[in-house]
Amino acid sequence: MPLKRLVVAFLLVTSAASQASDTFTFSNPPGPHGVGLKLIQQYDHSRLYKADIDLATGDKVEGERARPVQTLLWYPAARGGKPLNYRQYLETAATEDAFTLGAAEVKRLTDARIESNAGGRREAVLREMAGAMRAVRDARPVEGKFPVVIYAPSYSANAMENADLCEYLASQGYIVLSSASIGARTRSMTVDLEGVEAQAADIAWLIGFAATLPQADTGRVGVVGFSWGGLANVFAAAKDARIKALVSLDGSLRYWSKLVDGSKEAAHYVTPARVTVPLLYLGSRPRTVEENLRMPNPLNYSFMNEMKYSDVYIVSFQPMRHANFSSFGMRTVPDDWFGDYTRAEVSVAHSWAARYTRHFLDAYLKNDAAGLAFLNNTPAANGAPPRMLSLDVRRKTDAVPPTLESFVRFLAQEGFEKAIDSYARFTTQHPGFKLSADELFSWGVELLKREAFVRAREIFRLGAQLYPDKAFLVEGLAEMQAKTGQKEEALANYRRVLAIDPQHADAAKYVKAHAP
Repeated sequence: MPLKRLVVAFLLVTSAASQASDTFTFSNPPGPHGVGLKLIQQYDHSRLYKADIDLATGDKVEGERARPVQTLLWYPAARGGKPLNYRQYLETAATEDAFTLGAAEVKRLTDARIESNAGGRREAVLREMAGAMRAVRDARPVEGKFPVVIYAPSYSANAMENADLCEYLASQGYIVLSSASIGARTRSMTVDLEGVEAQAADIAWLIGFAATLPQADTGRVGVVGFSWGGLANVFAAAKDARIKALVSLDGSLRYWSKLVDGSKEAAHYVTPARVTVPLLYLGSRPRTVEENLRMPNPLNYSFMNEMKYSDVYIVSFQPMRHANFSSFGMRTVPDDWFGDYTRAEVSVAHSWAARYTRHFLDAYLKNDAAGLAFLNNTPAANGAPPRMLSLDVRRKTDAVPPTLESFVRFLAQEGFEKAIDSYARFTTQHPGFKLSADELFSWGVELLKREAFVRAREIFRLGAQLYPDKAFLVEGLAEMQAKTGQKEEALANYRRVLAIDPQHADAAKYVKAHAP
């Protein structure tokens, strides 16, 4: 080869290698499906989002005030068609709570965001924006029913922040939905219970919306959350039994533990007893003791350490920092955000985090033996690069959490006539479990409404035993005894009611009518 041509070829190769090293590569091959994408703009009319005045300007708000839920929907689709480029994903960020923006304003906001993230990497970032993705807008769905994955973004982040992961999961046979991380009343998220509960409610809303999709199997639902979204998904699971698996990408479950640690600031319904689904936690490089003590929120409580009712997998990635779990971050952060590693090395680690996510969801939503084997293999056996990641597997140690649901199931097996003995045995096994007088009364009333009089009687009997000074429980017992033919017992208990409350009119009337 002539020297001139050799020099040109060398320059082309080295230029391509240089460009590859300063851009993000998602290295996992796609699954068997093509990927479709739909942009869906809806409102949750059960929640008010805007006040009657703009909270920034004070101007009167016109138009729709309900909570906007702009949703990106990825789904298994037929192959073919022109895929989106990354800039087209970024354009969706402009309209997340402003559905009426025109094309010119969307372009202006997108250009401004690209410039603000470009820094000294402008040419590289522009190449990232022009890069082709996998999804095809409005592609033809394939036939079949697929598990549902909700993606919950990080603090105030956009629905597209992990588009590569969402596309990858869709290609592997999942319906994936994501909406932006938005505060209860403003586009900015708030670092408090109101904020995390707003995002948790969005997750529940998206699960409900998924039930309207022909491809979606909402009997198999998982929620993947990054950072703040990796706390919101735990809040959602504490309330929503439709959620069967959780993935936390360096989630705030670890970093904002004061919202789940049982303290005054915490949400007391978010407990390990209420979050009993399997959890995969993919974490960044662990802090040293010294780093932890210098942090504004030092780590001094671990919710995951208390999750004895769940299988928990903790995978720690040595090359990765917090921002590296977002593919948007991988494309836009400066080179010095990668510490001792290169962007290319961290790109490989990022792709392995996605691979663990996919196999975990396969294991627990598809009952896939290969996925479960992958989770329980050593990283080396799975082919992970040496010293990239470490795995900590924690099997659940107790299959029965101390909840009302568990006790109802236990009592149904034992028989309601054994309610008092069953409760004593259950609380011996689970010392933290206790039913309040109001809970027992509501339970008894519900059985009464269903005309399950014998069962209602036994629940009121348990209530009267545990709370003998509560006239409403003793009255409930007496009423059910009367309905089930236990006349003498009913009379005795109506007399007990009068002993507690001499002015009780119904008890006095019964005693007067039935006393010998």
